[in-house]
Amino acid sequence: MPKLLYQGHGSFRLTANDGRVIYLDPYAGEGYGVPADIILVTHQHSDHNKTELCAQKPDCRIVTNAQALENGSYNRIDIGGIVIQAVEAYNQNHKKDACVGFIVTLDGVKLYASGDTSKTAQMETFAALGLDYAILCGDGRYNMGLDEAAECARLIGAKHNIIAHLQPSDPFLEKAQSWQAPNKLIVEPGQEIELRAGL
Repeated sequence: MPKLLYQGHGSFRLTANDGRVIYLDPYAGEGYGVPADIILVTHQHSDHNKTELCAQKPDCRIVTNAQALENGSYNRIDIGGIVIQAVEAYNQNHKKDACVGFIVTLDGVKLYASGDTSKTAQMETFAALGLDYAILCGDGRYNMGLDEAAECARLIGAKHNIIAHLQPSDPFLEKAQSWQAPNKLIVEPGQEIELRAGL
């Protein structure tokens, strides 16, 4: 089964069944020594774009917001069967034309990573996609807070909802436990889980 390591803040590492590695918004935590096949960057704020932290294979593909969103079009990129679909991400602190979220499909698992955002119009279409996991930000300062993130979780309808990108000064577990989202799955910084499709 594919795996997800929550490194902290908005940073994640995905490992496919065949060993390929995807880093998403590298910045926080440990675990960057496994060479990357793909690096995804939702936007260019300094707490999301530290690609230099990641060991990289010679043919590593880096997909930034600039490649993912071109001329107002959210691109779909297929890299050897790993499908990356860029989606909307925006709020008063993040410009719509400079930020994206990603829906990543690997080994039959569909995972949405919101990046930095508040509720978007496009989220209303996500329930039809049958997402397995949704990773939502919730710091309530630069992004939506926990209440709005729970509203988004209900709207998106993923089988599992994971909260991330809380304020660093907040006690993570206490905040995550207080989040009133359906199908909540708490993944603490440094924790790795197996990803399951359809369950």
